[in-house]
Amino acid sequence: MVEQEILCSHCLHELPLANTHLDNENTLKKVFENQIAVHNVTSLLYFYKKGITQELFHNLKYRNHPEISTYLGEWISPYLAKGDFMEHIDAVIPVPIHKSRKKERGYNQVEGFAKVIAQHFNKIYIDDVLVKKEASKTQVFKGRLARQEIKSNYFSLQNEEKIIGKHILLVDDIITTGATLVSCGSILLKAEEVKLSIAAMAYTV
Repeated sequence: MVEQEILCSHCLHELPLANTHLDNENTLKKVFENQIAVHNVTSLLYFYKKGITQELFHNLKYRNHPEISTYLGEWISPYLAKGDFMEHIDAVIPVPIHKSRKKERGYNQVEGFAKVIAQHFNKIYIDDVLVKKEASKTQVFKGRLARQEIKSNYFSLQNEEKIIGKHILLVDDIITTGATLVSCGSILLKAEEVKLSIAAMAYTV
């Protein structure tokens, strides 16, 4: 699918690129300090409310445009290749959505993004280890103080043997407070000798 079908050339150039792993300071990584052991973190875009990024993610999550996820995966992959971000990654795992939400929406909005990254770097794609047990409301479009706390029991670990000793790239759509990724990452780190890195489509600033 050509990019013009997803974004016009004007909109494409208006999107605020982040690629935080290419920043020596990597301020995004600091979001997870003192919460969870993370080796590396990156985000393709910055997310701003009432802007083009909000429109893009509304289309992805609520207007039946899963192709946006794949497109963003294709976009970030060359940037990830510029450094050693993917060098030690063994497997890519998307943040799961609850089965009721997937049935309603028809897809996990993170899946295409995660699959493209896995395929581009010849890594294992795994979607049956991290499971979401409870449905929760979206966080990103709320005010920061109004966001719900992400409970650790929203998620569970199964088929644990698939990730033992692996460096996992955990993938999400938008990083807000980081609570969802901390919760998911904590579950994955319960498996023996697992290391964790994170990649997201966008990061709220």
